[in-house]
Amino acid sequence: MQDVAGRTAFITGGGGGVGLGMAHAFLSAGMRGVVIADVHEGRLETAIAELSAEHGERAHAICLDVTDRAALAAAADETERRFGAIHVVCNNAGVNLFNDMAEATYQDWDWIMGVNLGGVINGVVTFAPRIKAHGEGGHIVNTASMASFISGPGAGIYTAAKFGVRGLSEALRFSLHPHGIGVSVYCPGLLDSNIHLSDELRPAALSTDMRPADPEFMARLPEVQRQGMDPREAGEKVLRGILRGDFYIFSHPEFKDELREIFDEALAALPQEDAPANRLAFEDFRRAGKAAARSSWPAEVGS
Repeated sequence: MQDVAGRTAFITGGGGGVGLGMAHAFLSAGMRGVVIADVHEGRLETAIAELSAEHGERAHAICLDVTDRAALAAAADETERRFGAIHVVCNNAGVNLFNDMAEATYQDWDWIMGVNLGGVINGVVTFAPRIKAHGEGGHIVNTASMASFISGPGAGIYTAAKFGVRGLSEALRFSLHPHGIGVSVYCPGLLDSNIHLSDELRPAALSTDMRPADPEFMARLPEVQRQGMDPREAGEKVLRGILRGDFYIFSHPEFKDELREIFDEALAALPQEDAPANRLAFEDFRRAGKAAARSSWPAEVGS
């Protein structure tokens, strides 16, 4: 997708953070309309006022819970009525929970997985057929995180969900490319956002008495978040990735050495022996099919 001017975008988690940053970037690039969706009505009102002041009437807000599939379909209908065909979808809504994964409840799992992975699934099921149907091409951006590569002790459910988003996106790329629809997975590091306030958005039905594993860390987290990348800079980098057709959109350069360590460890763990011919034949067949599918993809130039 080499130009977004005159196109329409739908962004979940658009009431702040990188979702709002994407909206600014897209509107500055000449999009016909951008819809921001968010479950937090107050943040949504503030965000749409900001967008309207800078970009006029090309932005529209919808209060939405991405786990509500009927509401998501209704939001897609509303977007099409207002701005026409949808071309860019950013499945960006996310929440986090900082507790001991081994002590997590079913409610913890259902909430984090439902928003962070289920919300992406719902966005793909809702919007991919619509983009395919209008035949004008498009792009889907699924926000994962550097946590989709790098795990740690403090946010295990979040990490599991983001690993899922990365895998989903890699497979979706093969499915949508023949229809002229690009797919990117956005993997940011620290952002200046309100994700540390996720508990404010937690549905009562999924609440528990669990407390964060490290209260001292949680007390410092608001200041830590404020040191993160400005959302507008992140939004511009997402737009650049869309225009270049990048699959991986990395906005933070500080993870290069850590990624190298992860992949070096994985390669070193492979058995140092030859595989039998019958298994090699199957893998050669699989690799040939993958290479054929990728043969018409644009060359990526990195971030």
